[in-house]
Formats: sequence, structure tokens, C-alpha cells
Amino acid sequence: MKIASFNVNSLRSRLPVVLDWLTENQPDVLCVQETKVQDVDFPAEPFDQAGYNYIFKGQKSYNGVAIFCKDKPTNVEFGLDDEPQDQPRLIKAEIKSIAIVNTYVPQGYLPDSEKFQYKLDWFSRLRRYFEKHFKPADPVIWVGDLNIAPEPIDVYDPKALLGHVCYHPAVHQALQQVMQWGFVDIFRMHNKNAGEYTFWDYRMINSFKRNLGWRLDHIMATKPLAEKCTACRIDKKPRIAEKPSDHTPIVAEFDW
Repeated sequence: MKIASFNVNSLRSRLPVVLDWLTENQPDVLCVQETKVQDVDFPAEPFDQAGYNYIFKGQKSYNGVAIFCKDKPTNVEFGLDDEPQDQPRLIKAEIKSIAIVNTYVPQGYLPDSEKFQYKLDWFSRLRRYFEKHFKPADPVIWVGDLNIAPEPIDVYDPKALLGHVCYHPAVHQALQQVMQWGFVDIFRMHNKNAGEYTFWDYRMINSFKRNLGWRLDHIMATKPLAEKCTACRIDKKPRIAEKPSDHTPIVAEFDW
């Protein structure tokens, strides 16, 4: 079973990139974030033609999550248990008896801002969400743009960037609290090298060519699934496509 995660930074703007990637890679599941499209305008027809089922929750210009899958998803739910209705950041579905939780975690803006505290609180609520709905022995996959680079090897300059809202001791602790519930970082299980990133900032000149990136997009799995994960990789090809997202897909394969 092949499962991928991709922050598309506007689904309608990146539609050719996403459809080409689906056609070429044929994942069983593609979780996307930052769709930036309200539900009434969701571009459903191209995915019908591509043979994918889909579930989504979005809003205009901001946030938004969706799951595309070959098998029909079941037990679909949206949001944390206390998620504000204007924050479409989480979508859960069961596919082939695996619970897949797709998240777009708040960025946080600045460390001394209310938005940063909201980000930390969001992780705390996410931990409670997993505690309430699942057990660590269940087959659960947590994916998405987590807006955290967990380790020094996950950012291009760990000394200079320490204290950034996506590379900050407080968010590292917040992430660790969720991970300790029972998750394994699938990419790091298979890849130990530095310089492997999923995000390169548009605003930095030649950031991709210079590999000035961050590993912000993740696939986490509970132990029963981690033991069946045969590979995990970052696919950089979509980042050099015409009109690309500033992120690129991360893909894991499971013997499931």
C-alpha cells in the first residue's frame, strides 16, 4: 500500500501537478493540505476521471485538507473534537482497515504571538484526540504538513534558524508529546541523511537549487504499521514542475 502526503499550496493552482503525479505514481492514498478552496468549488471532475475517490474540507484562500484514495474511504470525520469550524485542518478516514489522519498544523507566525500559542495548543489537542479515538496498537497513520522540522538535520541551517516557529524548542517538545503516544517517524526509520527536505521557500532566491530547505511534511505510523513499512522517500520532481508548490510529496510504502 502506497501512501503519500503533499502540501499543494492551492489545489486548483497546482491541479496539473497533482494529476500528473497521481498518474505517474498511482498511490493508493494521497493526502493533501493547504487546498485553499471552499467546498462548493472543489475540482472534483478531474479526480473522477483519474479514478480516485475523494473527501475534503476547505475554505476560501486558506487551510483545507483532502484525501484521494483508490478504495472507498469509510468512517470519515473532520476536525479535532473541539476544532473551530473555520479551521479545516484535519480529516480522518479508514482505508483498508488503516486509520489515516491527515493534518495541516498551524504555522504559528511569530514565537511571541497568539498564533504560536494556538499552534502549541493544537498539538496538545491532537494528542488528546489520538488518546480518545485510538490505541497505539491500532494501525494508524498520521500525515501532513506539521510545520515542524524535528531535528537539526531537518533544516538547512540549524544554528541560524533555531527559534523559528517551525524549529523552536517549544514545538519540538509539543511534537514529541504526540509522538510519545505511539508514533514512529517513518522517513527517519529509512533515511538517516541530512539535507533531505520537503519545503523550499519561494521567497529565497534559488532556494531549491541551493537546497535551502526544511523537512516539514511527515508520515508517522504506529508500531504495527511501522513494522510493515518497506520504504519512504521524498519525491522532488514536482518541485521543479511548471508552477510548483513550495512543498513536494513524501511517500511511504507498506506491506499491507
